Order: sequence, then structure tokens, then C-alpha cells
Amino acid sequence: MIEKRQFYINGAWVDPIEGRDHPVIDPSTEEPCAIISLGGKADTDAAVAAAKAAFPAWMNTPVEERIALVEKMLEIYKSRTEDLAQAMTMEMGAPIDMSRVSQVGAGTWHTTNFIKAAKNFKFIRPLGDHAPNDRIVYEPIGVCAMITPWNWPMNQVTLKVVAAAIAGCTMVLKPSEESPLNAIVFAEIMHEAGFPAGVFNLVNGDGVGVGSQLSSHPDVDMVSFTGSTRAGIAISKAAAETLKRVHLELGGKGANIIFADADDKAVKRGVLHMMNNSGQSCNAPSRMLVQKGVYEKAVETAAEVANSVTVGNAHEAGRHIGPVVNEAQFNKIQGLIQKGIDEGARLVAGGTGRPEGFNRGFFVKPTVFADVTNEMTIAREEIFGPVLAIIPFETEEEAIRIANDTVYGLTNYIQTQDGDKSNRIALQLRSGMVEINGQSRGAGAPFGGMKQSGNGREGGVWGIEDFLEVKSVAGWAAE
Repeated sequence: MIEKRQFYINGAWVDPIEGRDHPVIDPSTEEPCAIISLGGKADTDAAVAAAKAAFPAWMNTPVEERIALVEKMLEIYKSRTEDLAQAMTMEMGAPIDMSRVSQVGAGTWHTTNFIKAAKNFKFIRPLGDHAPNDRIVYEPIGVCAMITPWNWPMNQVTLKVVAAAIAGCTMVLKPSEESPLNAIVFAEIMHEAGFPAGVFNLVNGDGVGVGSQLSSHPDVDMVSFTGSTRAGIAISKAAAETLKRVHLELGGKGANIIFADADDKAVKRGVLHMMNNSGQSCNAPSRMLVQKGVYEKAVETAAEVANSVTVGNAHEAGRHIGPVVNEAQFNKIQGLIQKGIDEGARLVAGGTGRPEGFNRGFFVKPTVFADVTNEMTIAREEIFGPVLAIIPFETEEEAIRIANDTVYGLTNYIQTQDGDKSNRIALQLRSGMVEINGQSRGAGAPFGGMKQSGNGREGGVWGIEDFLEVKSVAGWAAE
């Protein structure tokens, strides 16, 4: 049993002031794999105080030095790949091969892109030729609370921590109590890289405890949160009392619009994308909208692809998908699959219960529903499991209407060989991101949504800007 009860505060590993034990469960086995501490208010206050004390010096540290520390951190991060991968596989159930490549690799990718963006970022720039003595100054917001999820842990930790560090902010990280071990390894990496004491702090806790304390803390200047829309609303309300900046990356119910002229692999690509990470991605293409001329063929293909997706123990090598994170998620997904059946959707793959051969672990059958209407529960709610809903449409206008008929607005997808049509539709979809014909977003592209998918943008130059205030200075002495 791994025991990691300490927190990282002010450059040192310290015992909790008012901690209580919390078991971390391996979702492949349903057995405890580690014990951590959930902190109390005194622990939160200590971490915030350390970050507040460290802020003036860190803010005034030349950006070149901040970038150099991030570069050093990245090299150490790469050397700890196996430690990070094993932690994520054990605590949140990503298959080990996926953990090594995608889960750990996401952190490498974002950090590399932040370094590149930072080296070209002008923190002091002229207003314009018309005002030669005016400067626009980008300066750090201050003490930032970072509350990260369990589904893509290092992806979200690096998107927040690295951007804030480059911007000159100090921070307190509260990772998900479901997947805290990778964040503890990350804290070790930050310490080894030599970040000054108090710049980065880590306190484990739950949302009701440390999460709420950070959101309402008077000495926290910004909360950056990734998680459910429900929790995002609660954080916004808590933060309103002190008018702190709030950045939210929340849920999604992405539409994947497949036209009759889509390429032959569009349906397969969409199903595999949906099933990746056991469906536990906020940008998953969970609603597949298919034009009626190719609808039945698409349903047939989707069922075949879903039935070909294997489910397996996260600790075993291979291209299978692993379990979902915990019992609560498993039960929620099972309930929504049953809801789809009860509301009249046609089940063409998967269904309720564990896959054949499993009687332990939070394993879910890769599931596909056809003949879904956009009013059904499975088309409205974010399931966060390997469950795809297929919805027929006739016209371009109908597809856009269905795609936009959701409270969410994170990522939508378009599959067509007509470039004019894809461009036209991309401009009409109400989402922060659109991906066409399987084309992934480029290095440094912003990640974020509209509507109840949140606000703010992460990644690249936009991610750095989210941790900066804009100051206007008139009368700047000419160099």
C-alpha cells in the first residue's frame, strides 16, 4: 500500500495540520492502492499564505529565468514518464500503454508549446504609433488556485501550472482526490527543477473541503477549474464574494456531423474517438449526427467498430480501453444506458452490465445507440463513458440546429469532402473548437468552450494570457 499523506507547501513536504485519511481505489480491481490525506482549512490557509508571500519576488523574476525553470522541469518530467504513467494507470484506469504515450505525453506537448509561445510573448508592448508614450503591460494576476480533474490529469495540471508559472503567478494545486498520485510525482518534479519556495504548492482534498476553501479564499486572486458544469457553477458562486477571476473548463456533448459525402473512415474514426479513454473526455464526439442517405450503413459500421473495441485491465499492455474511474461513475453510466433503452433508443452494441469475463472492476461495455432523438436523456446529458448516440438528419440546416441544441459548447466535428460546406458550418457551430475530417488542432491552439462548457482558453499564447492582467501605462519614458 502506497502512503502519501504529506502536502507540498512552501518548498517542503509537510504533514497535514488537519488531514484525514482517504483511500485511492484502483478501478481495475476495486481495491485500495494508496492512502492520501484530505486537507482542512488550516492546510489550505498555509498553502495560500506561502503562495502569497512568494508572489512579489516571482512576479519580478525575469521571464527568461521563469522559462528556464520550466525547461528544466520539462527534462525532469520526461525522465519520470514511467512513474507518472504507473500512477495514472493505477488510480484512474488509463491502460498503461495509453498512459505512457497519451496521458504523460499530453504534459510534454503542452509544456513544449508554452515554452515556444512564451519566448515570443511581449509582456510590455506599445499601444500604437499614435501614442508613442503609451505601453500595454501584461502582468501576473497573483495567487492562483488550480483544481484539476481525474480523467486527463497531467494534461490539465500542465495546462494550468506551466502557463501560470511563465506568467509570473504563484499557485496552489488541488488535484482530484480520485487521481492524486500523479500530481504528487509532479510536485517532486517541480521541487527538483528548483522553483522557489511558495511558487508551487500542492494540497490534496475534496471539492467540498479544500476546493471550496480555495474558491472563496480572500487571498486567492484566480481560480482555474476543470471538471463538471455543476461544480463550475458552485465555484463561480463561491468566488463571486471576492470578485476573483474564474476560469472554467467544463463538460461537453460534442456533435460529430457525418454527411453523405464523408470519407470512408469517418464513422470508424468517430466511434474510436468516442471510446478513447473509456469515453472520459469532455471533448468526446458523443452525438453522431448522420445524414439519412448513409444512416443505416453508418449504424452498421458503428456497431461493428464498437464490438471490435476490447476492454481490459489497465495494468496490461495493449490497445484495449480500461475501466471508468470509480463506482459512482460506473453506476451513473449504467443508469444512463438503461435510460436510453427505456426511452426507446435502438441498442446496436454493448448495453448494461460488465463486459463478458469481468465480475470485478468498473468496466463498461462499449455501447452504441441508434435512432436517438436530441430530446432523449442520452443526447442531453454528458455520460462520460463509452456510450455513443447516433441521430439521423436530412439537411445541413437541420444538422446545425441539432448540433447547437445543447447547453454545452466545447467541441464539434464535421465530416464532409465539400470544403466550402465544412467551412460554412464551422462558422455556425456554437462551440469553442471545431475539428474537420479528423484534423486535430495544431500546436498551441486554444482549448476551451462556450455556454455551459465554460470560459477562458488553455494552451499556447491564449493559455498564458489567461493568467495575466492588462495594465495601461501612459507617459512611459522613451527608451
